[in-house]
Amino acid sequence: MKMTLFWVRTLGIFGILGGLTLFLGDMLLYFHPENINLTQNMGNASDFRIITSGLTALLAAWFYMLGLAQVSYALKPSQPLIRIIILTNFGAILIAYGVIHGAYIAIATSAKLAIQNNLDIHDAVYLAKSTNNSLRLLVYPIFGLLSVLFFIQVWKRKTLYPRWILVFFPLIPFLAKAFICENLSGSTWIIICGGYLNLILVVFFSASTIALWHTKSDGL
Repeated sequence: MKMTLFWVRTLGIFGILGGLTLFLGDMLLYFHPENINLTQNMGNASDFRIITSGLTALLAAWFYMLGLAQVSYALKPSQPLIRIIILTNFGAILIAYGVIHGAYIAIATSAKLAIQNNLDIHDAVYLAKSTNNSLRLLVYPIFGLLSVLFFIQVWKRKTLYPRWILVFFPLIPFLAKAFICENLSGSTWIIICGGYLNLILVVFFSASTIALWHTKSDGL
């Protein structure tokens, strides 16, 4: 299959769209102009916002996987086995984004029932949050392996990416999250920190698209 420059760019835009779609899903659950308690905000969200947020999980997963095809193109110079491992790990993480967000609907509905029935909200969402956290734990080792392999391949110039793409790879902003969020407050904190994990993928796919915008495209 020939990968034309048009498709290299378009697939990156799909990746960006995936991040923006799931960021919207985050805001549908989290955003409140005055309250920064995310659990309470989920419990006070309307049925429409919760249902729509759930739908964004599936749409974003599809968009993210289309965006992964751009990364596959950039990894063409890598050894086939390394390329497969990186893409498999990256794909597993992108799918996990959708699954984990979908699991947040259980937290939102539990919080909503707790508020409506005057129950302890923390007890009500405990099981759903524990499940969500368990899902995340499965992803972290995959993310670690992906990061090591991706950094090595890019640094050794075994990809079509320039080395500066490493600054925008999700690992760097992920590690900076605590520092960034500690210095934000109010609505800005909700927007940036509530949608942080999807925003870092928006940044990555944007950087990836810019890096490959004028690359020589001679097929996958």
